[in-house]
Amino acid sequence: MHTQQSPSPSADRRLSVLARHLEPSSSAAIEGHNNHSIVAAPTSGYGGTQSVFSHIVRAPEDPILGVTVAYNKDTSPVKLNLGVGAYRTEEGKPLVLNVVRQAEQQLVNDRSRVKEYLSITGLADFNKLSAKLILGADSPAIQENRVTTVQCLSGTGSLRVGAEFLARHYHQRTIYVPQPTWGNHPKVFTLAGLSVKSYRYYDPATRGLHFQGLLEDLGSAPSGAIVLLHACAHNPTGVDPTIDQWEQVRRLMRSKGLLPFFDSAYQGFASGSLDTDAQSVRMFVADGGEVLVAQSYAKNMGLYGERVGALSIVCRNADVASRVESQLKLVIRPMYSNPPIHGASIVATILKDRNLYHEWTLELKAMADRIIRMRQQLFDALRARGTPGDWSHIIKQIGMFTFTGLNKEQVAFMTKEYHIYMTSDGRISMAGLSSRTVPHLTDAIHAAVTRAR
Repeated sequence: MHTQQSPSPSADRRLSVLARHLEPSSSAAIEGHNNHSIVAAPTSGYGGTQSVFSHIVRAPEDPILGVTVAYNKDTSPVKLNLGVGAYRTEEGKPLVLNVVRQAEQQLVNDRSRVKEYLSITGLADFNKLSAKLILGADSPAIQENRVTTVQCLSGTGSLRVGAEFLARHYHQRTIYVPQPTWGNHPKVFTLAGLSVKSYRYYDPATRGLHFQGLLEDLGSAPSGAIVLLHACAHNPTGVDPTIDQWEQVRRLMRSKGLLPFFDSAYQGFASGSLDTDAQSVRMFVADGGEVLVAQSYAKNMGLYGERVGALSIVCRNADVASRVESQLKLVIRPMYSNPPIHGASIVATILKDRNLYHEWTLELKAMADRIIRMRQQLFDALRARGTPGDWSHIIKQIGMFTFTGLNKEQVAFMTKEYHIYMTSDGRISMAGLSSRTVPHLTDAIHAAVTRAR
């Protein structure tokens, strides 16, 4: 049998001290606070239900991500989500590339891999290979060590790091973005400390490029201003300049000392060719001038949730590039310290293995080709239906998105009557479409333009 022992004197003393600390009305507590009674602080959890955050109003849903929120709440069996910027198979399912699974299996099987922190600038192999992918393996800028590349949190994080760097170290703090542009661009640049202005880009009348307006607006921009350029597959319009037009833009920008900041979110995903989709960037690098490029592997490797991206800054010489990198570290360190290792390791594994790289290019082209087929099928269906209007812009535009030209009222009509979800500006994701759902979308568009004018 065990007999219960009395608490030791030292245990009694500890309990007594603890009790005094826990008892707010004890004489010791009162004496310690000059005989003022203790009142529970708003954050303490005692004395009422009022929150210190009661004044906060509910923020609106993100205009792009909110489309999926609304879609998920819809119980209709025929609902269709054309707002999400992610690739879907013909069956409407998310896709993990076979080459990504192979790379991940290699990483899992490598018992020498550890989970230690990366450096502030990220995975060295990933940075080196990312620069080669966008600038070209034979790029003089790379060979002359004039490029500094840092791993960032996908395209958004790359843009933010670049913007913060420019706000601290560049003499001009105005950035011109195309009108329209991706909805997150103005927010990223404004919060980083830049002043955002726009230049004409899309012409609603032709549903194509407003090239003359673009040249006029950039021509009147102050010398040295930053200009955001979509490398390919402009989001949201799907409208890109031709090579000749890009050359005119390059000459104009260089003559005025405008600083190009490319957002490359769709390399290889637009045309199916990695080199073709990088031509605009390489034209600006080839003239020896300075360029910033934000890269994302969300779309072209399907690594959406891995948040894999890179920021490359092409400088005049190697010494400047080295100093720029030292300052980029000071931007990144207090922001997220260093980037995650897994996604970058997948990308590096694929890019440095000849067989995996080749397989990736085949899968990438297959995704791009499916989107191009969806464009053709939708155009053919609208034409066969006799839907009023010229819908040729659907097959002229490129990349994941199509700017349909539908207005807010027509979009709302299609959502209410046909359970089709898209952003209010009429942008649809061609990747969310399939041969099975083209007829439903065609019916909705036809009804919208004939009944919801």
